[in-house]
Amino acid sequence: MLAKSRIFVEGSQILILRRYFASKLPPKPKNFFELFPQSIPAGPPPGGPFTIDVRALQREFFALQQRSHPDVPAHMRTPSGNSSAYINKAYSTLKDPLSRAQYLLSLRNIDVAETETLQINDQELLMEVLEAWEEIEGAQTERDLDSLATKNNERIAMSLEVLEESFRVEDLETAKEEAVKLRYWVNIQNSINDWEQGKHHNLMH
Repeated sequence: MLAKSRIFVEGSQILILRRYFASKLPPKPKNFFELFPQSIPAGPPPGGPFTIDVRALQREFFALQQRSHPDVPAHMRTPSGNSSAYINKAYSTLKDPLSRAQYLLSLRNIDVAETETLQINDQELLMEVLEAWEEIEGAQTERDLDSLATKNNERIAMSLEVLEESFRVEDLETAKEEAVKLRYWVNIQNSINDWEQGKHHNLMH
């Protein structure tokens, strides 16, 4: 009888301890931005800016990874409530402006990341993309793409300015259109960086 009572008491103590440490776990963040309060203290737009300090984000990311280790006491762990895979996903999403814009739009139930129906309706934009494709396809050396690379970097910078302002004033339609444009500019940038003579490049996706 005493043995059973002892087992019951010990079991109760373990349950109490589990509940205690569970109560010490920080709440799970509502979005990726809340996972990085030091580098993104104001949170996502419109409360905070679209542009973030990527170096500060990286430092906080490394710190969170260390705190997410299973050997770390429960009350000292990262507030994600998930494995390091969750932290990796949040970091990789926020460090890149395109995926950051797509994520912000997804929080508002707007998908521009995978939807194939988001085609170019702007004829001027379409011509720019086609001309870039022809220039990349016709290049004989990497130097042939220097001017295109410079021009495309300017396009990316302009898109980021538009996204900054549109998210600030919550103009989601403009943000959506600009995120689609940025996807093409980033694709052009990647094609320039990965250029090899004779290699086919597909910019239309």
